[in-house]
Amino acid sequence: MKRLFLTSGISIQFILILFVIFITFDHYLPLPDPFAENNSEHFARLIVAQDGTPMRAFADEQGVWRYPVTIEEVSEKYIETLLAYEDRWFWIHPGVNPLAMLRATGQNLINGRIISGGSTLTMQVARILDPHSRTIAGKLKQVFRAFQLEWHHSKAEILTMYLNFAPFGGPIEGVQAASFAYLSKSAKELSLAESALLSVLPQSPTRFRPDRHPQRATQARNKVLERLQSFGYISKESVEDAKLEIVVSQLNASPMLAPILSRRIKQKAKQGETLETMIDANLQANLEGLVKDYSHQLSKSSSAAVLVVNHHTMAVKAYVASADFYDDQRYGQVDMIRAIRSPGSTLKPFLYAMALDQGLITSHSMLKDEAINIAGYKPENFSHNFSGAVSVSDALQRSLNIPAVQVLQFLGPGYFHSKLENAGVMLRMPPNSRPNLSMILGGVGTRLEELVSAYTAFSRGGKAGQLRYTPDSVIKEKFLMSPGAAWIVRDILSQIPNRNRLSSMISHNSSDSRSLLAWKTGTSYGFRDAWALGMTRDYTIGIWTGRPDGTPVPGHYGAQTAVPLLKSVSQNLPMLSWNSKLLNKKSQFEHPFNKPILRPDTVTQELICWPGGELSLTADVNVCKKRQLAWILDNTFPPVLPINPEIATTLNELKITSINNNTHIKKPQGSNHDLAINLEANGGVGELYWFINGKPINKQATRAVLSYTFKKAGEYKINAIDMTGQNHQIIIFVQI
Repeated sequence: MKRLFLTSGISIQFILILFVIFITFDHYLPLPDPFAENNSEHFARLIVAQDGTPMRAFADEQGVWRYPVTIEEVSEKYIETLLAYEDRWFWIHPGVNPLAMLRATGQNLINGRIISGGSTLTMQVARILDPHSRTIAGKLKQVFRAFQLEWHHSKAEILTMYLNFAPFGGPIEGVQAASFAYLSKSAKELSLAESALLSVLPQSPTRFRPDRHPQRATQARNKVLERLQSFGYISKESVEDAKLEIVVSQLNASPMLAPILSRRIKQKAKQGETLETMIDANLQANLEGLVKDYSHQLSKSSSAAVLVVNHHTMAVKAYVASADFYDDQRYGQVDMIRAIRSPGSTLKPFLYAMALDQGLITSHSMLKDEAINIAGYKPENFSHNFSGAVSVSDALQRSLNIPAVQVLQFLGPGYFHSKLENAGVMLRMPPNSRPNLSMILGGVGTRLEELVSAYTAFSRGGKAGQLRYTPDSVIKEKFLMSPGAAWIVRDILSQIPNRNRLSSMISHNSSDSRSLLAWKTGTSYGFRDAWALGMTRDYTIGIWTGRPDGTPVPGHYGAQTAVPLLKSVSQNLPMLSWNSKLLNKKSQFEHPFNKPILRPDTVTQELICWPGGELSLTADVNVCKKRQLAWILDNTFPPVLPINPEIATTLNELKITSINNNTHIKKPQGSNHDLAINLEANGGVGELYWFINGKPINKQATRAVLSYTFKKAGEYKINAIDMTGQNHQIIIFVQI
């Protein structure tokens, strides 16, 4: 008994000594922590679609593709297969499996070299984090590191390390990167056969790589399946079914879906972070293929761009910025969604909407399509012909230039320019130029994404929404036109002759006839840009085609080159659910999602006299030669607009006279009154529009003094703009 106690005491002392040695070494030889905050560079910067599909990864500093993943983001089949094959006692051993180590040690001693490592999953993680030589000393180091892992981390954390850092061949590390690279799917979706393949691959990543050695990979996978059957984890039938799956020879190490968008927003994600976008992965892939195929019909240096937005949520669902990212001849890496190009006639719908809101026109007011000369400016139609008297609807549907110039002349180029810029459409003009009549025919530069953002106003009750690329961005919108004006213009664009067949093909079976496709084309001067902007019930679509270097493409214009692509894109859009029975519920009106576009109460349909524009019932029978159904906004019946060439020739200089530029204004000390200033301007032509920090505050028919009260301190930009586009700006500084 005394000897037993003595032996026990020695054993306890020996264990204590080992523990002290372990604690000492643990202190001076700490284990690298791959998930430490300063080790994020271990992971690629990953951009993913809304469903988690990788779109593009930017490798770590060593060029390794490694996507961060948690246990919950991996298929249970894979976890079960991995542990059953590699380490059945993982959840209970202390980092080392004594029985496996004894077996491996015996084999190694008999053969005089390392035949089997007897490694647990914890020991494999230890080797990944701190590689060692295949010697006895190296094995001891691995065992020590395994004990360290178990001492400092939970089993779940150790398993997570394996899932993220296990080698899978070449630059591929971690099960998530391997699953996408070899199988083109998320690790969450792995089948039994795929789980078996990825479970065995880290044992010999080079030898079993499925893209290089699919036969070896198949044999290794089948060995795993048979072993799982022998352990009783799976049935014989499951094994036979799994063996039928063919190991496909492929490697997609770096995904390239929406590569230009990913490049654009990658700075939002730190190294090692995953950035989620709102892109629909399936739609993006389909449209990339569609645009690539379509570009083969164009000239060799031509490109195309497509932007698709769910205008209910303003989420960007597809971003195809070029015809082919890898085609240098087509400038495939140039982002044509953000390129500044001439918009052609795509601005005309905004013009007519603003004119409706200003009470200048109805949907069928008469305009004159005839030769004009305004201070030397002689606009022409695309067809070089004239149509005489036309209605507003006809002028917009046929995209006639001269009637648009006539309307802009009365609306005012400066007002038109300011309204669009306030809504996010930046109209870039040549140096030292000011807003003028040529804007409406494409004499400015803008971006496709700005046009699409503004076009959403026709489906959002007149409010232009800011595009959302990531889920953390909130919906922002700016007023561009009234709901009534938006509805009337959209109705005009959806009723263009010869469009019914196409519209019915993509109407998504909606019972509202005005949910059919509405669109507007545009062609820039010299055939450099061809555009098509379209709207369905749920989506706003932007199309651009042309040469990125700005070289003209004679004979290519919006209706011929961009509309066919718009048609194809529209037919590929997913259908969103809609239940008309929910329309009467308050929640549907608080959130516009899934609402059809209903006619506002401010819009009525009336018989008007043509060409006079008067209400038919009250007009003189002798002057009402023709009656025309028209959409009327706010019960307004404006007279016919005359063409007044003098409006652009009598240019008196416009100047704000009541206050000087860079003036500092301070509220008197002790004053209880609000701080107000007088605004007055001289010169200019016609009505005067006042803006403060881009927001309209007043419209004056005369040059009267206007009083404005400031509520907050700060810097204020004050603009006075007349009907010809003359713009005088001053900046003042207010202290309250």
